[in-house]
Amino acid sequence: MTYITPEAKKKFYASKDWEYIRNQRLKLDNYECQQCKREGIVTIDSKKEEGKKKEIVLNVHHKKELETHPELALEIDNLETLCIPHHNKIHGKGFKSKEKKWNDERW
Repeated sequence: MTYITPEAKKKFYASKDWEYIRNQRLKLDNYECQQCKREGIVTIDSKKEEGKKKEIVLNVHHKKELETHPELALEIDNLETLCIPHHNKIHGKGFKSKEKKWNDERW
């Protein structure tokens, strides 16, 4: 199967197979961001509080991307637990510093 279209990806990420392997990877990684650990920091998953929506802190990342390596989509060794900032950094998402509109000298 290919996962190029947004619809195909959405279907994959909503599947029971993905939910199962994702939970297995989170358990193996002790619900901690692996890149943070490499940097000597600890980032753990949030806890679900009664009556509140659970904050998303961790993501399970495909080391070899889903679009280019669909055969590895459910391979646990191709997955890694990452915090949202590290996951976004890998994919080039997130906040970027604004460029200055002009370069005026201050008097």
